[in-house]
Amino acid sequence: MAEDFKDPRDVAWHPRRAAELVGHAEAEARLLQAHQSGKLHHAWLISGPRGIGKATLAYRFAKFLLQVPSAEKARSHASLYIAPETPAFRQVSAGAHPGLLVIERAVDPRAKRLKTEIAVDDAREAQNFFGQTAGAGGWRVAIVDAADELNTASANALLKLVEEPPKQSVFLIVCHQPGRLLRTIRSRALHLGLAPLATSQTLEVLEGLPAGAVEAGGGALTQAAELSRGSPGRAMELIGSRGAAAFAEFLKRSKLSPATAVEIAAAFSGRESAEDYFIFCELLVGWTAEQARAAGLHGRGEALARAHDDINASLRQSDALNLDRRQTVTDALMRLEEALKAS
Repeated sequence: MAEDFKDPRDVAWHPRRAAELVGHAEAEARLLQAHQSGKLHHAWLISGPRGIGKATLAYRFAKFLLQVPSAEKARSHASLYIAPETPAFRQVSAGAHPGLLVIERAVDPRAKRLKTEIAVDDAREAQNFFGQTAGAGGWRVAIVDAADELNTASANALLKLVEEPPKQSVFLIVCHQPGRLLRTIRSRALHLGLAPLATSQTLEVLEGLPAGAVEAGGGALTQAAELSRGSPGRAMELIGSRGAAAFAEFLKRSKLSPATAVEIAAAFSGRESAEDYFIFCELLVGWTAEQARAAGLHGRGEALARAHDDINASLRQSDALNLDRRQTVTDALMRLEEALKAS
């Protein structure tokens, strides 16, 4: 039944339940110092690639601000850490703190999935939220996760609040691609740009996840961390993926022959391999772009840049026209090998 649909985001490793934050020490210190100053800005744009810990930082600051609302008391803290047994941590972790509103895509119970956008009604809920009497600490916090999913109407509804913020309100706006966000929202928020984690930090996050989050041995975790480009969230998607395994096999080969390309492409032989195919394509296109940039620094990137564009176009066309994935991957690998020889 539709009522039985469970929000796929409600997992034990959701960012609101995290007690620790790996990396991003500079951004954490900036938020803490802003609160300690007693002049906390009302809107913060937390940006960076998907899955690197932006939402974890937002929830971490929300819990701290709701637990330690006084700037004077905050000055005795060296980080935003608060213990899991504190009231604010427990309530935020349970999604039940009256001082926190999360603006995100709603569940469509009839279609049994998440809606594709943050609707205007979801954003307008913030107007009622900030219109209520503040809690004992006086702070009300809204986390937008993620602003990339706002449509035009919901973005404008959010803008009205950000333009005229209620007293002691804080907006923590998580965004993967801030350039696509309304310029007027960007101009009213202080920007915290987060960088991808180091591979060792990504592995630390994966190893610290609750039981059941990932089912893989140490070797698989390490491989996923290395392929994720500093995104633990992406690494979780790569674990157990045949597409990631095929790409790892590609990286092992110093030279690609047609037979080797066919062998690697064999992972994408059936309709059920669609997700693995998309993962492989993303990894291959990203790797090719990196190689083109590196070669370009030495004046040798033209062949790889053309190969990147050709491969990206062919992979997209294959998806659109439902062409043979094995042949598409084989052709892409041989096109890349040709470019590598020319660079």
